[in-house]
Amino acid sequence: MKKKALITGITGQDGSYLAELLLKKGYIVHGIKRKSSTFNTTRIDHIYKDFHEASNFFLHYGDLADSNSLVNIISKIRPHEIYNLGAQSHVGHSFEIPEYTSEVSGLGSLRILEAMRFLKLKKTKFYQASTSELFGEKPSGINSFNEKSLMVPKSPYGVSKLYSYWITKVYREAYGFYACNGILFNHESPRRGETFVTRKITMFFAKKILGSKDILYLGNLNAKRDWGHAKDYVEMQWKILQQRRPDDYVIATGKTLSVRDFVNECCKYLNLKIKWIGKDMNERAYLIKGKKKELIIKIDKKYYRPLEINYLKGDPRKAFKQFKYKLKYSLNDLVKEMIDSDILEVQKKL
Repeated sequence: MKKKALITGITGQDGSYLAELLLKKGYIVHGIKRKSSTFNTTRIDHIYKDFHEASNFFLHYGDLADSNSLVNIISKIRPHEIYNLGAQSHVGHSFEIPEYTSEVSGLGSLRILEAMRFLKLKKTKFYQASTSELFGEKPSGINSFNEKSLMVPKSPYGVSKLYSYWITKVYREAYGFYACNGILFNHESPRRGETFVTRKITMFFAKKILGSKDILYLGNLNAKRDWGHAKDYVEMQWKILQQRRPDDYVIATGKTLSVRDFVNECCKYLNLKIKWIGKDMNERAYLIKGKKKELIIKIDKKYYRPLEINYLKGDPRKAFKQFKYKLKYSLNDLVKEMIDSDILEVQKKL
């Protein structure tokens, strides 16, 4: 019998890659998407077939803020595995819409777990997409974060995810659920939303080399993040639910790069020479062409969060050892893939 998986957030970066992975492994994949007045299935259009045709991939309208829709969908499917990837996942935006972020990114997890309890799905495995934003600022003397590190989130998004993290552990211990947290550090790809800083940067440079005269506005250039590839990370999400016992895992690369360094890596790949001038809010980057220089990057304080986290590096040794997994993508691979993809996308619109 084929395994059935249910993915919330199926139309997002991770959801689309996970759907592809599970279909290749022979799963029947069901996804939940919110009802919208516009189509938002770009990332999964290549695997979706009309429901009148035979398929192992099905979409359902539902919402993590609506218990009834979740109970109805889960009761019909009775999945072997549930991957809760749905969320309001933009940290900066969570300060602007904190109540909605908490409703979806926090209580949404509880609604799924309660549906599992109500429907007596004791054999269903549950994966909760957790985040490095749980940890907050790095304490003195600590170089990286692991599964035992202190969690002090610094945003409504982080606080919401901390609730989801703990409610998953509570249901595992109270009801014997196979329920796990994947504490994923930043992971990117060509499918990353354009409001996230890495994709914002790669799309900017794709447009720049094709003639754009725009200026890129960024926030905290000194923020250091542990950036990996989403394809690696969704494979480890699947591996988390294949272990003999449920547990929680940090998924990361164990390396950090600042936002400024990420810009430099993009320029290095494109053979562009840039020069940084100034400090703090007055820092700028210029593109150097012979004796000419063009202003291409400025700082805008609106891209600073009310509470900044300057350093997030994960310690993934537990996961790598247990899963016997080695990352397939380097940072250079990630930068190349994102820029190449964005160049093709921009060219289609010219």
